[in-house]
Amino acid sequence: MTRQNWMNLVKMTLVTLVLAVLTSCTNPTQTVTPFMDNNPQDLSAWGIVAVQGGTLALGQDVMPYDLNTPLFTDAAHKLRAVWVPPDKTATYREDRALDFPVGTVIAKTFYYPKDSTGTLLRNHDYSADFAGEGLDLAHVRLVETRILVHREKGWVALPYIWNAAQSDAVLERVGGAMALSLLMDDGQTQDFTYVVPNANQCAGCHAPNATTRAIEPIGPAARHLNKTYTYHDGEENQLDRLVRLGKLSGLKSADTAPKNANWRDETAPLDKRARAYLDINCGHCHNPHGAADTSAFYLDRPEHQYPAGNTGICKPPVAAGQGTGGHSFDIVPGDAEDSILVYRMASTNPGVMMPELGRSTIDEAGVALIAEWINAMDGDCRPAQ
Repeated sequence: MTRQNWMNLVKMTLVTLVLAVLTSCTNPTQTVTPFMDNNPQDLSAWGIVAVQGGTLALGQDVMPYDLNTPLFTDAAHKLRAVWVPPDKTATYREDRALDFPVGTVIAKTFYYPKDSTGTLLRNHDYSADFAGEGLDLAHVRLVETRILVHREKGWVALPYIWNAAQSDAVLERVGGAMALSLLMDDGQTQDFTYVVPNANQCAGCHAPNATTRAIEPIGPAARHLNKTYTYHDGEENQLDRLVRLGKLSGLKSADTAPKNANWRDETAPLDKRARAYLDINCGHCHNPHGAADTSAFYLDRPEHQYPAGNTGICKPPVAAGQGTGGHSFDIVPGDAEDSILVYRMASTNPGVMMPELGRSTIDEAGVALIAEWINAMDGDCRPAQ
């Protein structure tokens, strides 16, 4: 063998090894099974996420994704992933979730970071969470994984709860509750009950049309997905990646798609940050067709300008009961403390709190953002003299 042939062989071997390492990080040997009829008891049967060694790994051709501004769920961290059947493609929609084909499986795994003693942490630090594009189980505690599967008759939501051994999650259609204790950044401990919604309650958020009550995804909408993600092979805009891989039609470039702000980005305009937060946390109900349509208080689609009467500013509540806290208007410009919106966000009373589902604690940072937004508003709800 000549020296040149030997060098070529070495190069080919190195390339093969590198590709193998990259593949093992992102596309393990597990394949996805999109169950179209039955509901497997074990999450691992789906293949979209499964424990391999010390990692919660993604299945073959499963794409992780993130949102510009995520939903608050008791400060849980989340690993989001989607699998689209090999021979099918999602279709772009500007104002709703992408139109995923039948056979699509979406998984959202809720977890908390933990320290070396196993203490669960309440923070926003994702730096130790990931191994490749999966989760490093040495640094996280898995709580639940929610599956959305697109079947012939529509989307079906299935909640899975992780076992104590952290080896698999089990289908619990009735949901569940668990006592958790989180160590906060200030050294204080927060004890609360983490609630896993039952399969029927999933429609409380995932049925954006209160008339049809049809379940559909919320997070994977263009305005939420339009951001750069760090994949195993480099950084790329999530929408552009879907287009490049042939998994999204109807969109030429992410540059033409709407984009929500990152609510934690203090360099972004306050109005855009606040409206992005309200969109993902409240907009699935507070829209012209959602469960809160009778309130006429719309909080979805930050880029859309609703008529003044639907913005909540100086708007009296509709059938809010004790949820008003004695306040007269949803939003009082310049006075967050007198605004029903802030009052309900800052409560954990089941008869008062908003959102009604998905949390047992208060998102103090979120409340502070919305209060800052309201306090910066000009206006006066007092009748003209």
